[in-house]
Amino acid sequence: MESKSQQRFGLGRQSSLAPEGQNDGGAVVSGADDEDVDEGEGGVVVDPGVRLMYMANEGDLEGIKEALDSGTSANFRDIDGRTALHVAACQGLADVVQLLLRRGATVDVKDRWGSTPLADAIYYKNNDVIKLLEAHGAKHPVAPMHVQNVREVPEYEINPQELDFSKSVNITKGTFCIASWRGTQVAVKRLGEELFRDGEKVKAFTDELALLQKLRHPNVVQFLGAVTQSTPMMIVTEYLPKGDLGAFLRRKGALKPIIAVKFALDIARGLNYLHEHKPEAIIHRDLEPSNILRDDSGHLKVADFGLSKLMLVTKSIKEDKPVGCQETSWRYLAPEVLKNEEYDTKVDVFSFALILQEMIEGSLPFSEKQENEVPKLYVQNERPPFRAPAKLYAHGLRELIEDCWNDKPSKRPTFRHVISRLEEINRYLLRGWRWKAKALTCFQSLEAIFKSDHANSRSRSSHSTVSTVG
Repeated sequence: MESKSQQRFGLGRQSSLAPEGQNDGGAVVSGADDEDVDEGEGGVVVDPGVRLMYMANEGDLEGIKEALDSGTSANFRDIDGRTALHVAACQGLADVVQLLLRRGATVDVKDRWGSTPLADAIYYKNNDVIKLLEAHGAKHPVAPMHVQNVREVPEYEINPQELDFSKSVNITKGTFCIASWRGTQVAVKRLGEELFRDGEKVKAFTDELALLQKLRHPNVVQFLGAVTQSTPMMIVTEYLPKGDLGAFLRRKGALKPIIAVKFALDIARGLNYLHEHKPEAIIHRDLEPSNILRDDSGHLKVADFGLSKLMLVTKSIKEDKPVGCQETSWRYLAPEVLKNEEYDTKVDVFSFALILQEMIEGSLPFSEKQENEVPKLYVQNERPPFRAPAKLYAHGLRELIEDCWNDKPSKRPTFRHVISRLEEINRYLLRGWRWKAKALTCFQSLEAIFKSDHANSRSRSSHSTVSTVG
C-alpha cells in the first residue's frame, strides 16, 4: 500500500524535473503523526519511509530489507512524491533498484514535477539503471511534440527504427552523429530526454525543425525528416562527409584568394537565400566556420539553424537575455548582439566578413586573444588586423570585408550586393589564373620543342660520326 509523508528527503541527487532551489536541504519534518515516525539523531523525528529513502541513497541493502520486512512500503512517497526508487535511480544504484522492484516498487511512479525513476536515470546518465528499469516495463517520457491523433503526425516523421546507429560516430558538435537511413548516410541531431526539462533547448529544437522544413537551396543543408513522436527527438539532414569549413581551415591554413572567393560566394548565396526568404526573412545568427559544411564537390552549405530567427512583422530582433559563449562563438558575433541591442540580417554580414578574412589570413579572428576578450574589441570598433600581403586582398576584396564589418549595421551591404562584388572579384582572379595557365602551357610547349630539337641534334651528330668512321 502506498503511503505519503509530510516530510521531504533532500539529500543527494534530486528530481530531474524539479526547478532549481525547490528541493534544497535535508529531510524536513512537518506535522507527521507520532505512530508513523521514529526518533532520529538529536531527537529529530524521522518517518520510516524517509529512513528507507536515506538507506536507498546510501546503497544499504541490508537496511532496506529490514525496513521493508518491518512493514515500510516500497512505494512510500515524501512530500514531493519521491520514492526510494527515484533516489536509487538518481544515484545509479542498480542493486538497490533491483531489490526495490522485486519488493513491489512501482516502476513508473511520478513525483510532483512529473519525473519518473527512468527519467531521473536518463538525466544522470545511469545506463545500468536505465536498462534495468526498461526491462521491468518502464516507459520513456513522452516527447514534447507528441500528438494523440495519428492524422496529426507530420509528413516528415521518420520511424526511429529505420535509423541505424550501429556504426555511428559523433561529427562536429556533440549532438550530431552519423546514421544510416534506408541505405543512405545521414546526419542526425538529437535532443535527449535529459534536456526535456530545458524549455529553451526544446524551443530551439522545435524552431529549428519548423525553419528547416521551409528551406530549399543548393547552399543550405538539406532537411530529410525528423523524429518527434518518440524519444530521443531527432532532426535528420543530409550528411556531408567532407566536414565543416573550420576543420578544413585548421588543416589547410590560409587559402588562395581564388579558393577563398569561391567559398565566399557559396556562403553568400546561401545567406542571401535566407535573408530574402518570403514571407519572412531568416537570420542565421550563428554563422561561423563550424556551421558551414563541405559537400563532395567542394561546395559549401550553411547548416545548424538552432539559433536562427524568423523576422515576421518587425524588422529587427532583440535577445531575451545576453548571449553566452556556451551558445555560440563570440569571435564571430556582431557588436550589436554582444551589446544586447536590436539587430537584423546584417549580423550575418558581419560574421561573413570575419570568415572571409580568416580564409585569407589562415588564422582565427583575433587569434592571439582569449575568446572572452574578443567581444570588448568588437564593441570598441576594433577589427582583426590584415597581416597577409596586400596582393591577396586585391581587386576590392579588402574593401568588401571592411564594408561588411562596418560598426553601423545599416552601412553594411546586403548579400545580394556582396554576391555582385564577389563575382566581379572572381572574374579578375579567373582572368589572372587563366593567363598564368596559358603562360605555363606555352612554356611547357617550348620546353618540349627544345628537348625534341636537342634530341634530334644529338641523333644527327651520332649518325655523322658513324658515317665518318665507316
